[in-house]
Amino acid sequence: MTNANMEEICEKISAISPYIRFVGVVGETGDLLAYKRRADLVPLLDEKNTKYQFSHIAIKTDLEGFFDKNLGEIEFVWEERKKVQTISFAIGKSRVWISIDKKVIRSEMLRIIDACLPVVKEFSE
Repeated sequence: MTNANMEEICEKISAISPYIRFVGVVGETGDLLAYKRRADLVPLLDEKNTKYQFSHIAIKTDLEGFFDKNLGEIEFVWEERKKVQTISFAIGKSRVWISIDKKVIRSEMLRIIDACLPVVKEFSE
């Protein structure tokens, strides 16, 4: 996947909903390869904790691969936290990680997920 592709993914996904806070493409080593953040936001994580978060995503992605043969590949993971909701999608060995405002209702979360799936599929082929 090229840098232009990763930037295009971030642009397309961030345009899906005004509730999307952040979209990032995280490489297999936990490096942030491309991202788009909503302009009016103060990040919830500082730089050090952001690096830990992305390293955690990379490690988790690697470990989840052990179950792919039996359970199938992961299409997406949705987490609800106290301050934010996150969704992540696998594209090869990379992850697209998205954070969304906490107060978004579930039907909007499902709409965001459904709108992300074709974007992810487009760049997975």
